[in-house]
Amino acid sequence: MRSQPSSPTQLYLGMMSGTSLDGVDLALVDFAKSPPKMTACDCVPMPENLRQDLSQLLKSGETTLQHLGELDHRLGLLYADCVNQFLARLSLSSADIVAIGCHGQTVWHAPQGAYPFTSQIGDMHLLATKTEIPVVGDFRRKDMAVGGQGAPLVPAFHEAIFQQAECLIGVLNIGGISNISLLHPDKATLGYDIGAGNTLLDSWIEKHQGKRFDYNGEWGRSGRVDDALLALLLDEAYFRLPPPKSTGRELFNLAWLEGKLAHLARPIPAENVQATLVEFTARSIAENLQGVESPAHFAKRLLVCGGGAKNPLIMQRLTALLPDWQVLTTSDVGVDVDYVEALAFAWLAYRRWHYLPSNLPSVTGASQAVSLGVIFN
Repeated sequence: MRSQPSSPTQLYLGMMSGTSLDGVDLALVDFAKSPPKMTACDCVPMPENLRQDLSQLLKSGETTLQHLGELDHRLGLLYADCVNQFLARLSLSSADIVAIGCHGQTVWHAPQGAYPFTSQIGDMHLLATKTEIPVVGDFRRKDMAVGGQGAPLVPAFHEAIFQQAECLIGVLNIGGISNISLLHPDKATLGYDIGAGNTLLDSWIEKHQGKRFDYNGEWGRSGRVDDALLALLLDEAYFRLPPPKSTGRELFNLAWLEGKLAHLARPIPAENVQATLVEFTARSIAENLQGVESPAHFAKRLLVCGGGAKNPLIMQRLTALLPDWQVLTTSDVGVDVDYVEALAFAWLAYRRWHYLPSNLPSVTGASQAVSLGVIFN
């Protein structure tokens, strides 16, 4: 824990468990402050048996209704335990919290096609009942109901806290998937999913070394980039789609990677695949940003958050590939790289609680601005 909340307060608790499945992030935010201030945070590791079951579901996309329902229940219990233990450590009660903003765990996201849909699990009724705190969840589907992609959700939050005059700000979250918010002082904010972030890197090292992630990019640094594989990875139709667009592990997964590897007529050492995946993540991001235009007197600043911000190899490659941008992390400007998304869901809960719009049609493609989320009492 970093600090204790002050009083009087308007405390909202944001929760996020992302595509990396490493844990549940919690951020306590005081909206009595201007700007809102994170007063405490924590990350609870995902229990290994639950992580494995979720990982298998995300990899295969197949399950039974009973198993899906059980996972929904187990996640709801985990979220509730995380909240209750977090508040106990802070000597806070449920009455001190206005609402919880909980994204749930995305298990499928399909915004294209005849019947667009998105699916997040984690029983919000269980969370609300066992914590005795109102919960705001189910954030994506209202945006999709008015014609949007339902993702990314965080650019409106990024706009609220990071936008600057005469400066083009890119807020880059490298979680399992990379997504970008482009905050231009003279134009509407843009935001979209770029593609794979850490998900392929994590899946590959787990398969070959049994590790959850490549600490400090050490294994990737031991290999060399395979240009032929890199070209195959970058030759993905998703990259040619114009925004608004969103994606996830239903596309960028281990089966996708192994399909690309199968196109090559030769084996590639596993460490070279890891090095190539780092370059793939950095290159796909850089190619999106190299063509972004702004007035000559505007500075260009890229603020990186998420797990990728702590991978020195990714950060080095972004700096080298983007000489026109000042590459920083959000921690450099006072917002912890690990908790930006949890903060965003506290903000989204606050917006829903006060019936304020929280999507950006310029980002998601929605026909109108709406207040996202459903309140579970």
